[in-house]
Parts: sequence; structure tokens; C-alpha cells
Amino acid sequence: MILGLATISAIESISGRPHATAASIYQAGVEDTQSMVDEQMAVTAELPCIISRFDPIMRRVGEEQGQDWRLMSAIAYSESRFIENLVSSQGAAGIMQIRPIVARHFNVPVEKLSDTETNIRLASMLLGELGRMLRLPAEVSSDDRMKLILASYNAGVGHVQDARRLARAEGANPNSWSDVSRYLKLKADPTYYNKEEVRNGRFTGSGQTLSYVEEVMKKYYQYCKLA
Repeated sequence: MILGLATISAIESISGRPHATAASIYQAGVEDTQSMVDEQMAVTAELPCIISRFDPIMRRVGEEQGQDWRLMSAIAYSESRFIENLVSSQGAAGIMQIRPIVARHFNVPVEKLSDTETNIRLASMLLGELGRMLRLPAEVSSDDRMKLILASYNAGVGHVQDARRLARAEGANPNSWSDVSRYLKLKADPTYYNKEEVRNGRFTGSGQTLSYVEEVMKKYYQYCKLA
């Protein structure tokens, strides 16, 4: 996962400590609801693997945590091409390319990053927390919601929130990916990153983030046609 420190810094500064709900989800999913998981495994085991051999895990974790397993699969494709033992130069590991700092944030032992289900579960937990942090109104389209969450997953929620504040200040829509992506690009311009609405400084990675969001969504739409 190409996850900037701004993401984790923002999570830590806003929540103050690991999100209790996310931590409890992990504990419940791994330890406290084994019978439920066993039942889900029996069901998903009967379903064919359409996207990847990780479909049963993706389906199970997605159902447990309220995430679209096809979107998680699209993220896995973009991050690792479904290679389990991949480790980046920055220490991001596994199918979802999770950094150790993310595991620590959710009180999960770093050594568990090599476990594929834990890796997927951490990514799902992070997606859920980013969604809560963005506090998007219920009427926001699912398309915009997913794109804003993906941008936060990639660039850091702090930079996305800066772009949303800039959009709002200039009369644009802070809940529209089209508008927010434009201000994300403008965060490389001192005219914008020095504004009072910006709390996380200059951002020069907008090109990579916009490409990431486009790639993941394109793959997601493909997967939705398959499953």
C-alpha cells in the first residue's frame, strides 16, 4: 500500500488512540466469533473463485466489516497483483501492502502482516476508519464516496481533508471527487498550500493518487461485472 505518513498522523491526531471499534472488530473476527467465521467459511468455500483465489477471504472479511469485497480485491490487484509475500522498500507488506504502522495503530502484532487474512482485515479496517474520518453526508454518491476513501488510503486522509476545505472555501463541492481532486493537485502550489485551510502542508503526489484512484475504480467496475 502506498500509504503516506500523513494518513497515519491524521488518524492518530483525530482519534487519539486506536479506534476501539476497529480493534474490537479485529479481536471479534479473529478470536471471539470463530463459530460464525466457520459457518461463513463453509458458505464461501462453496462459491467459485471468480476474481482471485482469495475470493473466500475477501467475501468473509467484507461481510464481517461491511466492505465491498470486490473493491478490496481491486485494491489488492493494484497494490500487489495478488502477490502475498511482496514487501516494498518502505516496508509495506502482503497482498494489501500494509505498513507496520497501520498494524500498530490497530493493536495488531506486526509479525501478523505476513498472514494474508490479517493483511486483508487490516486494509478493510483502515478503509472503514477513513470513511468515518471523512464524515461524508449520506447523500454523497457511492462513486464519490469510494473515490474519496481510496484517495485517503493512498495519499493520506489529511491531504484529502485539506483539499475538501479548499474546495469548500472557494464555493466548490467538498464531497465531489471531481472538485476535490482538482484542489488536491493545487496543493502543490504555494498559493494554495499556504492558505489557512491547509493543515498538512504541500502535496506533490496528486498525479500518482489520481492514477491510483482511476486504476482501482476501473478494476472495481470490471470485477462488478464478474461477481
